[in-house]
Amino acid sequence: MATRPFPSFLIYKDNAGEYRWRYQASNSLVIADSGEGYVNKADCQHGIDLVKASYDSNVWVTTDAKS
Repeated sequence: MATRPFPSFLIYKDNAGEYRWRYQASNSLVIADSGEGYVNKADCQHGIDLVKASYDSNVWVTTDAKS
């Protein structure tokens, strides 16, 4: 089995049999996850693709905890 490189996305099945993803940093800590399960693996991959495509999105910083 090949050694998994980090950082990387991981697709896995949860206890309910749904697909989920997590993004792990170079120290293998999880820094993002799907937050929901997907019935279809392709839908899970699409969620990853959306995150990857947003790399140049604007970042908003607020001091208002309600935002």
